[in-house]
Amino acid sequence: MASHDVDPKLLEILVCPMTKGALRYDREKQELISDQAKLAYPIRDGIPIMLIDEARRIDG
Repeated sequence: MASHDVDPKLLEILVCPMTKGALRYDREKQELISDQAKLAYPIRDGIPIMLIDEARRIDG
């Protein structure tokens, strides 16, 4: 499975839909992480899926 990079300009403007806070890009897992909401939004075929219902809860 080929991994796709997300456009850095897109990463600059995307925010967590729940908290409106910053996201960090986990290239290895292909996810955008909201540390504040403790959610990981998946990236599929280079497209961030910014839906709370699609996000994975992260512990910690």
